[in-house]
Amino acid sequence: MPIHEKSLIDPNQVLSAEKLVIEGVDVSGHWNTMILPRTVADYDPEFQKKIKALPGGENVHRCWQCGSCTNSCTMYAINTDFNPRYWIYCTNLGLQSEIVKDKDIIWQCVSCNKCTNSCPKDVKPEGVMKALQHWLEAEGHVPVSQSTQFDQEFTRQCLERGRIEDSEVMFNFFRKTGVDIVELVKKGWLGVFVARMNNLPLLRDGKLGKFIARLPITGPLKMGWMMLFKPRTRGWGKTGTVLQTYLEEQKHG
Repeated sequence: MPIHEKSLIDPNQVLSAEKLVIEGVDVSGHWNTMILPRTVADYDPEFQKKIKALPGGENVHRCWQCGSCTNSCTMYAINTDFNPRYWIYCTNLGLQSEIVKDKDIIWQCVSCNKCTNSCPKDVKPEGVMKALQHWLEAEGHVPVSQSTQFDQEFTRQCLERGRIEDSEVMFNFFRKTGVDIVELVKKGWLGVFVARMNNLPLLRDGKLGKFIARLPITGPLKMGWMMLFKPRTRGWGKTGTVLQTYLEEQKHG
């Protein structure tokens, strides 16, 4: 019989022959491929619980393997190795090694949510993909992503002061991710943003007065002031401590 998703099977476990006759019956063609039995011992019975404890993975246990998620997946249409149904299957069986094997593919999820909309059991496959990504990060199987580093900086400021300062978030994020701010201004999106904000065509057209009138002065001064004297929500000390304690309990509990 034809073997669907053959790429998921270890090639060493597949036997095939161009010509195969069994008890006088020619079974060549699709019927001449056999899969050797395999005993799986390296599984974690608690793995499903770990993923369910992460945001997005709460309903992974509901999956009945209908394949609607993979069938509707935007990425699967481009790369058949991207298979949400299979990863959810591995999660429920505790096959961590299979998830780690595809650690560089799971990140290709574009969060289009077609899988979530088509799932008849409300598994929310897109959320499961995100939960698996975060698990891979937490276990050190993949480097910490830039989005996670941004979230960490954002959260740090909220917990410490009860609010954020935009310029500090951006500055620390760029520093942690190794972004060259000077180059970003010269050749990147930040330079384009500043140019559009200041309306450089006015300067090129010789309209110096109008250009100067559009220069943002108070905004940058305010941002610089807040970088030096960091704003803080009044009476935030106890609230921040309670929130920090709660997050630690959730992390280790």
